[in-house]
Amino acid sequence: MAGVSGCMKYSMFVFNFLFWVCGSIILGVSIWIRVSKDAQQELNIDSSLFAGVDLLIAVGSIIMVLGFLGCCGAIKESRCMLLLFFIGLLLILILQVTGGILGAVYRSQIETSLNKTLQESVNSLQSSTEESKVFQEKFQKFEITNQCCGLLNGPPDWGKNFNSLFGSKKICECDIKNPSTDLCTFYKGRYVYKTPCGDVIIEYLKEHLLIIMGIAFGLAVIEILGLGFSMSLYCQIQRK
Repeated sequence: MAGVSGCMKYSMFVFNFLFWVCGSIILGVSIWIRVSKDAQQELNIDSSLFAGVDLLIAVGSIIMVLGFLGCCGAIKESRCMLLLFFIGLLLILILQVTGGILGAVYRSQIETSLNKTLQESVNSLQSSTEESKVFQEKFQKFEITNQCCGLLNGPPDWGKNFNSLFGSKKICECDIKNPSTDLCTFYKGRYVYKTPCGDVIIEYLKEHLLIIMGIAFGLAVIEILGLGFSMSLYCQIQRK
């Protein structure tokens, strides 16, 4: 093993083994959520979120494959596996950077698309179809939890459905004995939440976008270190 750093070799192995374990956990949990009706009910996941679960399955699979290539490439001193690991990690890093650039460039289009989606949801609030009623019930729970009303314009978004009853409560009704002017407003003879839920959703996305950016930056640093270690080990094996 002359010419190959034992420290680098086993550090690379341990790092990729942990990488593989993380991928296995993500893949296992994602498949469990996707196929288990009990898990979907327990976690309150409906079919609209299956695309996100499918994405996690793909991510878990990729992490597992890369972890396997890194582990075996390091411990067996296989240049082929290390090269495949390097190329895979480099492609992921390029995709991350490309995604960040596209997100910054097309930010206005993304905001326009979000507003369009919210407007379509407003139409569902004002509709009287059975499908719309299912959405309205779920949205009413969201309003109570987040103390907001409507999506874009507040209470008027509900249209003719504003005085409908869901359970024992009317839509957007302030569940407070002494309504605060910061939280509630007087509309059509009763106190209702005045903050549009669209503002709550956008604020939520902004907060979590910072978290996602932080995670992406941390992953980029780890990926760059992985690229450096794998190429260094590749070169040492080549000179061996």
